[in-house]
Order: sequence, then C-alpha cells, then structure tokens
Amino acid sequence: MPPASTKAPTTVGAAPPSPDLRLAPGAPGYRRMSFALFAAGMATFALLYSTQALLPAVSADFGVSASAASWTVSAATGALALCVLPLSAVSERFGRRRVMTVSLAVAVVLGLLVPLAPNLQWLVALRALQGAALAGLPASAMAYLAEEVRPKALVAAIGLFVAGNSIGGMSGRILTGWVAQVAGWRVGLAAVGVMALACALVFRALLPRARHFTPGSLNPLALARTVRGHLSDPLLLRLYAIGALFMTVFGAVYTVIGYRLVEAPFDLPQGVIGSIFLVYLVGTVSSAAAGKLVARLGRRGALYLAVTTTATGLLLSLAGSLAAVLLGLVLITAGFFAGHAVASSSVSRTAKTGRAQASALYQSAYYLGSSAGGTLGAVAFHAGGWSGTVALGLLAVLGVVSVTLYGTHAARVHDRRVAAAA
Repeated sequence: MPPASTKAPTTVGAAPPSPDLRLAPGAPGYRRMSFALFAAGMATFALLYSTQALLPAVSADFGVSASAASWTVSAATGALALCVLPLSAVSERFGRRRVMTVSLAVAVVLGLLVPLAPNLQWLVALRALQGAALAGLPASAMAYLAEEVRPKALVAAIGLFVAGNSIGGMSGRILTGWVAQVAGWRVGLAAVGVMALACALVFRALLPRARHFTPGSLNPLALARTVRGHLSDPLLLRLYAIGALFMTVFGAVYTVIGYRLVEAPFDLPQGVIGSIFLVYLVGTVSSAAAGKLVARLGRRGALYLAVTTTATGLLLSLAGSLAAVLLGLVLITAGFFAGHAVASSSVSRTAKTGRAQASALYQSAYYLGSSAGGTLGAVAFHAGGWSGTVALGLLAVLGVVSVTLYGTHAARVHDRRVAAAA
C-alpha cells in the first residue's frame, strides 16, 4: 500500500489568490501619483500660509495692528479646521480624486483673487474661503493613498505628501518675501497664486484615476456617532489637545516673528525675513527622527523632550542677538515638529475604528491651534512685545506638560486597578 501523501488537499476549482493591484514603487502610475500629491501638498501649504511672511507689509499698507493683520492667516487655518471633517465625509461619497481636484481648483482661483482685495475685510473673507476650500486636500489625500497604495509602500507615499506640505509652506513664504521686497505684497501673493496654479495643473495631469474607491453614503448620524465616540475617548482627547497646544506655539511664533525682525535692533528687509522660513527644513529632520525618539524614550518621554526643546527655544529667542533668535527658532521648530509627529502618529494607533474621522478631528484641533496661536500671539505682541508672545508660547508648552503628566497619572491608576482586580 503506497504511503499517504503529505501534500495538503487541493480544492477542485478553487480560485488562486487575487494579486494586489494597488500601486507600489516601480509599478506603473506610482511615480506619477507621488509627484501629483507632492505638487498638491506644495500648493496647499503655499496658499494656506501665503500672507504669514507679509504681515508687516499688510499692516503698513492698511494701517492696522499686528493682531488685525494676523486674521489673514487665522481666518484661513480656522476655516480649514472647521471644514476638514465635513469634507472627509463628502469624499466618501463623491471620491477622493474629485474632491481634491475641486478643492485645489477653487483655492487657486481664490489665490489669484486675494491680491485684488481692496481692504483688510475683503482680504480676510477671501482667505477664509480659501482655507475652507483647501480643507478638501488633507481630508482626502490620506484616504486616497490608503486605498490606492500597497501597505508596505504607504509610509513612503504619505511621507512624500507631507514633504510637499513643508516644502510648499517654506517656498511660498520665501517667494512672497523676496517678491514683496521688490514689487509689494500684492505681487508677492500673486506670485504664490501662479505657483499654486502650476502645481494644480501638474496634480491634475499626473494623478491616476482611483481604481479601488468604493462610494459610500453620506450618513450624518453614523458620522456623528463616530465623532462622538472619538471625543469620549480620554486618550484621543489628550492627543487632540497636545496637537492644538503645540500648534498654538508655532502659529504664534511664526505669525509675529516678522514684526520683531523688521523692527530695531534687527531692521531686516522683507526678503530676508521671508528666508527665515528656511528653518522649516529643521522640522523635516526632527519629525523623521520622532520614531527613533519614541522607540528610545517612549511616547511620553519623546513629548517631554519636545516641550523642553520648544521652551528652550522660546527663552533663547528673547535675546537681542540675531544669532540667538535664529537658534531659538531652530529649537522651537525642531521641538514642534517632533511633538506633532508623536501626537499625530499616536492618533491612528489609538483609534480602533473610524481612523479617518479620528485623523480629521486631530487636523481640526491642529489648525484651530494654528488659528488661535496666530491671533493670540499677535494680541500678546501688541500688548507686551515679543516677550508677550513668548509668554503665550510658554503657557501653551505648560499646557502640553500638564496634559502629558495627567496622562501618565491616569495610566498608572489604570494599571493599579487592573493589578488589583487580577
């Protein structure tokens, strides 16, 4: 009698496992998709913060205070914060690619109209509309990548989109600064609008059609239940608060720094002030290093290091030396991006369901922090000079420390209860 076969039984007619048709490095369309979303990321942040480096010039032209001019930034980021969650739901129904395309097109048109604003009120209104339009990009880009890219390639694809954000934010500020020095702030804004138009055309020409999107229904009740569940999670609430507080510091510092550097004892020209935003490159390095920091120090340890770095930078920026101020900005930027990377990456890991909505809520808190920081930082500067802005930043840093300490205490109490019940 022959020995029994050791091979697993084969099911007659069983279909072979279907290949993963999503995009991956080397696959047709992956490079096009990467360049398309890099261009979209550049356009988004170039437009969103286009007036930030120009605030002293806007103040001088309209004869308004720093706190009034800061609304040209805060209105855009605040509107984005309010619209990112609803537009994430719209993309579930009408598709990520369509929502991104329409959002970017509307934002670019508004970007070309912004330089024509006859007064500050019109400028703020157009910027608010622009921020609302731009909310469709972060609301849809991450979901598009999750659906169209293989899991092993997802981190690299998202990293390129985020790189486009930081490069766009930096290059937009530098471009407006140097153009404004030669031709005025309106021409500087127009230059950013033209740059964003070129990025939008590249995005539309290169982005592959979605092949794995399944339309869903717009169900406000289901969305409300998901959001309510996230907002009742204590850990997610702490992460949202940390993101908002870190961005309050960052928004305050970079909204007001131009006013400080244009005055004595620095007296820097507009183009040089715009070039200060090259410091953003430090954030690219520190955010990339956040994973290693968490592995070595833990999430809370990495946050404590981030707040210490940020606070040190704030205190150093009080010095009267330009070198000390620049070093302070480097430390503030490094600490902010590291803290933001730790908090944002923890959101997806913490949320067990509705990760898209959890991330959208984090983005809402993040941009609300930017809006609040820009406005309150300018008010503090008007009241107490740069020292007032630094005091506001240190108060926000203290808030991050308090939230993190409370989280540590809550975790210890939970562990003791689990041990007692065992």
